[in-house]
Amino acid sequence: MSRTYVVTGAASGIGKALTERLRREGDTVIGVDLRDTDVTVDLTTAEGRTALVDQVTEKSGGTIDGIAAVAGLALPIPATVGVNYFGMIATLEGLQPLLATSSAPRAALVASLAAIEPFDDELHAALVAGDEQAALTRAAAIAADSGSGASNTIYNSTKNAIALWMRRVAPTETWAGASIPLNAIGPGVIATPMTADLLATEEGRAALGAGAPSPLNGPAAPPTAPAALLHWLISEENTHVTGQLIFIDGGAESIRRGKDI
Repeated sequence: MSRTYVVTGAASGIGKALTERLRREGDTVIGVDLRDTDVTVDLTTAEGRTALVDQVTEKSGGTIDGIAAVAGLALPIPATVGVNYFGMIATLEGLQPLLATSSAPRAALVASLAAIEPFDDELHAALVAGDEQAALTRAAAIAADSGSGASNTIYNSTKNAIALWMRRVAPTETWAGASIPLNAIGPGVIATPMTADLLATEEGRAALGAGAPSPLNGPAAPPTAPAALLHWLISEENTHVTGQLIFIDGGAESIRRGKDI
């Protein structure tokens, strides 16, 4: 039976690959992004988050079967905080009532291997506390102090915090209590225009491969690989997995944390 899904970040990367996969399967997808999709909104703003819920409600008729919250940024700017954390939570919480009307609801979000990397304590605390203004202010200070080096610090902070949020809320009445499994994936290196230069050289591939055993197909995954994992998590086939952050990273997490997890 055809299902109706919402995919944020649907215009490119993992979100686009997932959207294409779902549509090939005969499912209905309501894509969300800044451009070139069904719902065009800016998830860094309160207006955009409200418009997302309103438009999805209208286009879906009030019921959706799955959400894949994929939209994200990896830039050294405060907007990364707005999209990766507060925008993602607003998407999932805002659409949860539509999911709850489905006979087989599922939800998943994209975290990152960066969730286990060092982060900024002050920014992270503001995120976990749900203080968006404090988080944006701290991210702006990090960007001003660190320049381009701020990218990893801001990104890591948001990805760790969103993974913790997922773990915290997945077992609650809002999600598990409403029969909605909520999970996350943690991609490692994905073959995108951002990594193309590194992957084009033997030295670059070796550098990327040094951080993970990558037993299959090299150090970088195509967007279709994490899209396939998301597809399963939000499908009816997922009957028992919830509250999990599943790494799809060529084994990098297993090397970095080993026996400590």
